[in-house]
Amino acid sequence: MSADGRPTGTGAVLEVRDLSVALRTSHGIRRAVNGISFSIGQGEILGIAGESGSGKTLTALSLLGLLPLGARTSGSVRFEGRELLGLRRRQLREVRGKQVALVSQDPATSLHPLLRIDVQMTEHVRAHLGFSKEKARERAIEMLTAVRIPDPESALYAHPHQFSGGMRQRIAIAMALACEPRLLVADEPTTALDVTVQAGILRLLDRLRRERGVSVMIITHDLGVLSSISDRICILYGGRVAEYGVTPEVLGAPRHPYTEGLMRSLPSSSASGAAMVPIQGSPPSLDAMPDGCTFHPRCEWARESCRTVVPTLRTVDGGRRLACDVDPLAAAVAGPAPVGRS
Repeated sequence: MSADGRPTGTGAVLEVRDLSVALRTSHGIRRAVNGISFSIGQGEILGIAGESGSGKTLTALSLLGLLPLGARTSGSVRFEGRELLGLRRRQLREVRGKQVALVSQDPATSLHPLLRIDVQMTEHVRAHLGFSKEKARERAIEMLTAVRIPDPESALYAHPHQFSGGMRQRIAIAMALACEPRLLVADEPTTALDVTVQAGILRLLDRLRRERGVSVMIITHDLGVLSSISDRICILYGGRVAEYGVTPEVLGAPRHPYTEGLMRSLPSSSASGAAMVPIQGSPPSLDAMPDGCTFHPRCEWARESCRTVVPTLRTVDGGRRLACDVDPLAAAVAGPAPVGRS
């Protein structure tokens, strides 16, 4: 196991080191993403989880240079050894869609409502790969078949509103894969879909990574989704990494109080399971980020030092990384008695 929890022998397709994103607000420049690091190996699925406002989507958009106007980035984002931060627009266009593809949260807005599917699925293929119109159409049919759209030839001449939400999401994934990217960034790909459709999308992503070797970064607030598909998981809070490691270890035995809180707030799968226990309070706003550990106002184990000292992201239990100096959930150490929320 490598230092960041990736299985040894698996080359990193994406390496993010100390990534920060600062946004301009009415109160000045504020850091929405603060020193995030992770990597994704070939054919691996990395889950990025956390409540709304934790920096998940901004992290994804920064990889593709799609941040809001005026946003500032620092750190390093290396895709197959090539630094992406600082590339010019023309250089980024060579990467976006062709090597790194994005599947957004809502296919109803990512697909143009007035254009037929064939236009939307062939335009970027012809631009990136230089295919003729006919060859691009053949690639579109191939991709629609791969994501199991019924009667793909007829589907090409339909409009987005003629498909269900699940079918639109499959079409969006087909579009993203049309240029055979090495990395697929899926931002909340199963949100607002019913459970059956959600399961189908997850099976599709898993099949694509196994059959095509596509690496996937999946962003969601749903830990149940990540427990079923991701190899490793990165828990974000307040723009920082709280916990990072192999999914079964992180979700099976959380070490960070925030991760444990997220797990306790999930409904039990058993009929006699314990009641859900929500995390008290709300995530911090960008203009009111707490000093010290950003989670301390909501943490039942917070100490006085948590108010002022930013915890370092240290390695524990082999490849797992943890940003909690108190570490009350360590398996081998009895946790200290709660001192009350700050």
